Amino acid sequence: MEQTGKEATREASEQVSNEFKTLVDAQDLDSLKQLQHLILGRLQDGNAVLSHFNEFSENCFAEVAGDFSRHTRLLRSMKSDLEYIFQKLRSVKSRILATYPDAFSDDSKQEVLDQRPDLEMPR
Repeated sequence: MEQTGKEATREASEQVSNEFKTLVDAQDLDSLKQLQHLILGRLQDGNAVLSHFNEFSENCFAEVAGDFSRHTRLLRSMKSDLEYIFQKLRSVKSRILATYPDAFSDDSKQEVLDQRPDLEMPR
């Protein structure tokens, strides 16, 4: 009984397949196949170009990675040095103002906010 059920299913699917073939033109199917092969070729070419570019970029980055890290350390060191200098300048200025209140013009007595950009914050 199971065998006859499988045969009936196979015959029905063959019949549906044959009916479907009559609905679609063979030239249209060939045209679709050609277009799919053309698109596949273009995608493979694009992937090859991207792979080559990725390898090239990886090699270039490997060459300059040491310089980047060295320059980053230098910039961080310079930043901490400048912060220390500005802190000392504010300290000296406040001592001068405490000792000589008329040393600076009235405009400079107002607290000036630090307007330097924070380089660690993304834009």
